Amino acid sequence: MNALQTAIADGMTITKRNTLKIKRAPDQLGGVIILPIVFVLLFAYVFGSMIDIPGMSYQEYMIPGIFVQTVVMSAQITGYTLVLDLQKGIFDRFRTLPMAPSAVLTGQTISDVLMNVSSIIAMSVMGLIVGWRIHSAPHEAVLGFLLLLLFAYAFSWVTATVALALRTPEVFNNIATVVSMPLVFLSNAFVDSARLPGPLKVVAEWNPVSTIIQATRELFGNTDPAMPVPGAWPLRHAVTASLLWSALILAVFVPLATRLYKKAVGR
Repeated sequence: MNALQTAIADGMTITKRNTLKIKRAPDQLGGVIILPIVFVLLFAYVFGSMIDIPGMSYQEYMIPGIFVQTVVMSAQITGYTLVLDLQKGIFDRFRTLPMAPSAVLTGQTISDVLMNVSSIIAMSVMGLIVGWRIHSAPHEAVLGFLLLLLFAYAFSWVTATVALALRTPEVFNNIATVVSMPLVFLSNAFVDSARLPGPLKVVAEWNPVSTIIQATRELFGNTDPAMPVPGAWPLRHAVTASLLWSALILAVFVPLATRLYKKAVGR
């Protein structure tokens, strides 16, 4: 078996381990499902009655934003799991085994993609209950879900990098919340970014979260000609920009996370 085959096999072993950990600790999965459901109900039935979206219901506008919020929140589990394993000395045990060094990070990030599949299914069912519908062709809808999973995978490498740099669960949780909340709320997830004042509008329009949300809205058919045409390039070419954002995030944070992991296990 060559080095690549060994790395893939070891990565799948770690993926299986982490997936079984989620089954033993369902509160992790529950946390990334229950909170988005609360947001769906809160925004759909409380704030939704006061927010007007031209040409469509607020529920259909909002649900793609909830999807992206869910994958951003789910990605934090990657970082949290890594810092817990680091504190418990799990990395030291892995170092003594004949396994590829990349297996730990790839296994963790892939297992979190599988968890995101479960959370997206739950959010889709909840969206259908509150009135969300897909109005596009089946292949476009499938592409929308795949784009969500690609961004989830890419963002999990961001949280892995942050976790390996901080090394303590408490600090990681605080930093992750401080980063993820502005990413979601300074976007077009819940309101049209064109309505935001000057500097905030620019931030929202170039926010990668806004780009992914706009792309999924287009792919799910949750847009209307009556809606204002976005001014920023990433929102006008949302699917292309989403792929570019995901590729850029992976290109930057996969090497960073790998370097930090090697440094952590090398001590």
